[in-house]
Amino acid sequence: MSLRISKINELIKSHINEIIVKELSLKNGVFVTVSKVDTTRDLRYTRIFVSIFPEKEINYAEKTLTKELYRIQGALNKKLQMRPLPKVQFITDMTESKADVIEKLLKDISTQ
Repeated sequence: MSLRISKINELIKSHINEIIVKELSLKNGVFVTVSKVDTTRDLRYTRIFVSIFPEKEINYAEKTLTKELYRIQGALNKKLQMRPLPKVQFITDMTESKADVIEKLLKDISTQ
């Protein structure tokens, strides 16, 4: 990955985190954080990986992000000083929950 794309990913991650915190109205106790941003080299698309806590609220949070996508995209476009403006896609990052499962399995194996 080029240094330019890496810097753009960090910038987008920072802006999206700020937008989610300030402008997205989630119900109490639901937390959405950006874990990773992956922008294509041509800057047309960016995939934003989000972690959602608690896990039982994943469907609710995904629906809210989908419903608010155009508003989030618009807020991001206002903050970015670049062309082209990448089209945003949210992806739920399940890495942490998978790691928890693997850790539990390893713990179970070691106690046998």
